[in-house]
Amino acid sequence: MLLGLTATPERMDGADILEDFCGRIAAEIRLPEAMNKKLLTPFHYFGITDVVDLSAVTWARGKYVASELSKIYTSNDQRVSHILHNLDKYLRDMSDVRALGFCVTQEHARYMSEKFTLAGLKADYLVSSSNNGNRDAVRERLASKAINYLFVVDIFNEGVDIPEIDTVLFLRPTESLTVFLQQLGRGLRLHDEKDCLTVLDFVGNVRPEYDFEGRFRAMIGKTRTSIKKEVQDDFPHVPLGCSIILEQKAKETILRNIQLATNPNRNQLIQKIQNFEHQYDLPLTLKNFTEVTHIPLAVIYKKGSWRRLCQEAGKEAAFGKENEKAISSCILRKWLSTSAPSYFNFILKLARKEFRVRLADLSPVEQQMCLMLHYDVWQSEEGFPSLEASIQAIGRNPVMVAEIIEVLGILCEGVSFLEIEVDLPYVQPLKLHARYTRDQMLAGFGLSTFASKSSNREGVAENKELNTELLFIDLIKSEENFSPTTMYNDYAIREDLFHWQSQNAARPDTGKGLSYIRHQEDCKHILLFIREQKKDEFGNTMGYVFIGEGNFQKSTGSKPMNIQWALAEPLPHYLWNASAKLALG
Repeated sequence: MLLGLTATPERMDGADILEDFCGRIAAEIRLPEAMNKKLLTPFHYFGITDVVDLSAVTWARGKYVASELSKIYTSNDQRVSHILHNLDKYLRDMSDVRALGFCVTQEHARYMSEKFTLAGLKADYLVSSSNNGNRDAVRERLASKAINYLFVVDIFNEGVDIPEIDTVLFLRPTESLTVFLQQLGRGLRLHDEKDCLTVLDFVGNVRPEYDFEGRFRAMIGKTRTSIKKEVQDDFPHVPLGCSIILEQKAKETILRNIQLATNPNRNQLIQKIQNFEHQYDLPLTLKNFTEVTHIPLAVIYKKGSWRRLCQEAGKEAAFGKENEKAISSCILRKWLSTSAPSYFNFILKLARKEFRVRLADLSPVEQQMCLMLHYDVWQSEEGFPSLEASIQAIGRNPVMVAEIIEVLGILCEGVSFLEIEVDLPYVQPLKLHARYTRDQMLAGFGLSTFASKSSNREGVAENKELNTELLFIDLIKSEENFSPTTMYNDYAIREDLFHWQSQNAARPDTGKGLSYIRHQEDCKHILLFIREQKKDEFGNTMGYVFIGEGNFQKSTGSKPMNIQWALAEPLPHYLWNASAKLALG
């Protein structure tokens, strides 16, 4: 057994440390969780409008050209005055801090130290050429407040422990998220003499390649909302005790940057593909492109297929259009709404054989997954003589088959849960805690056949032959998407107990309502599928998480009924959190 511990899983050199650990992280704690557990000092982050325009500075190999930045910064006394003004504005006492200022070059660090000294502040600088003895002495001077400001380049990014640091100044754009977190982390160590870390980040008019989205996502953690909305709403999901405050002009700059960087139009996206190999020391692949540009797959596939975009950018040879629209639409509207490893791995197996399949060679479960795949790609019967012919037709365009393999590989790598088998008295392909579209679920439970696609769009669907009813539940509902008659009240009471409000006609003494109360006596299976809301942040229809079989516990009311379902398996943690919040009103 091999145990590995690291504070920087995302490497600056692009190396993948997960290769040595079977591609899996056994346990991790990220910045927001560490904050919430009080393992780090809370931060108060101020995004301050800078007085310099960086939009014309050369961008190469994924970052600004340092010499150009340095020239701008070391010939601008107005910017120094602006920095000093904001220190006075945001700090309780600008002469009583232990502050690290991160600079772009040695010349910039020296310049800032000299200007601060001339302003009557106690300042010094350290660069990589400083000897170890000098470094230790300067460190002690900062810790004892013999100096209040220490300007550095990269030498204090990692491996330096000065827990007394209470202020961090970002005096240059930090292109690498890893470096940004290392620099922020210099001030996050707990210490008795500080209650919080003050962060002053000077936000200039940056190039569209610069990544604000990743920076703020790292500081607030995972939420259902986009970073754009977090910025617009003044960051409602920051960790406990923390705050992120943006000056209005800085906020506008950041929002404009996020819009351009993460949601480019088609021509801008093609241009990014053209420039990729000139900006990054990585081969142009869909995985590399999405990881370094932070452009979501959903944004890319709203512009067309990845390979067609690459072909129009001159990075891919011309290829035929057969199946291209069907497959790219399937990726966008079906697979990006799905998170189901067993289903994806089955499709991958077919794709690696170019979809040359004989249905007779497949198990009953695999045949059902073929039906799910049929409706994923073709959306309807499409006039194929058989399901086998439908699946084989997907493989007619080898370029798009290769794209399927690439996309599903990315989606499988992004899975962060374990599927669980569900015990039912019949064969079906769905797994607990995986996420599926409605069409996939209807096909998986026999409500759609190759001869006829189910048109069900209700909150329930019943297969009388299987004596099974599916409940489709939206946790978050809004007047915009739901009429008053469908504003149901659904939430988790406990991780293994779910409160569900029936449709308005249900009553406990007859019909559908009585069938719920008696379902165990009648050997009827009630299966629950939950999604957080109708649409995701990109406007796509969200899939439902299969949370398993519900067993009736009790009910109150009539037309509608309020029913409590006991779950055989506890809710996945993220769904429990989302649902429990609704129970509090």
